[in-house]
Amino acid sequence: MTLQRYLITIEYDGSGLVGWQRQDNGPSVQEYLEHAAAKLCNQPTAIQGSGRTDAGVHAHAQAAHLDVPASLSARSVMLGLNSWLETDQVSVLSAQPVHADFNARFDAVKRRYWYRILDRATPSALDRNRVWHTRTPLDADAMAQAASYLVGRHDFTSFRASLCQANSPVRTLDRLDVMRAGDEIHLFAEARSFLHHQIRNFAGSLVQVGNGKWRPEKIKQILEAKDRSAAGPTAPPQGLYLMHIDYQNLDNC
Repeated sequence: MTLQRYLITIEYDGSGLVGWQRQDNGPSVQEYLEHAAAKLCNQPTAIQGSGRTDAGVHAHAQAAHLDVPASLSARSVMLGLNSWLETDQVSVLSAQPVHADFNARFDAVKRRYWYRILDRATPSALDRNRVWHTRTPLDADAMAQAASYLVGRHDFTSFRASLCQANSPVRTLDRLDVMRAGDEIHLFAEARSFLHHQIRNFAGSLVQVGNGKWRPEKIKQILEAKDRSAAGPTAPPQGLYLMHIDYQNLDNC
């Protein structure tokens, strides 16, 4: 049977899921999609994501690839996967044919994330699983100043999870913006790749600056320390969203 590889874009609410990757301790995005793909293709079908997201993390535009019978059109793949999905927390937004050697993980050139912090006295009833709530008002300008020390190519050991499996702690952070949006503080991060918990560890430390416990300059000192214990706590997962994955030359695939 002739197969066609497709790049799919996926939206999901990570609440109650164990994350992107299939695991034995609960439902995952990958598991739901692979079950749907197996029914669509009438055979087991593997799906490779652009990267993992942790339990409770959300996505506006996760990317993945899969191989399906060449007789299926892009629209059929998109609608077919959605029709077989056994959850309303996951939705396939689009499907695009790509070359047989395309890889959603290794061909990605940039990943974009968004982190939401609600800094008001009362928690959110509507967004309780979609935002980190802190009752202390935060200084967005101080947080933005602190974030500027993290942009560029650095050894991010201080902001790397202890269980991170990356070969090197060195990464190039292209963007880390902090801005206020009403009752919320928003963080926007862009890089080719991130270390495990890197953005959540950024958020946990920047909040220490925003609430006045640390001066912005301390973030530079923490970065230079190359010691995870020097940084702040890991922010909770529900405030984090994978926003977009960039690829080059997709039009030629």
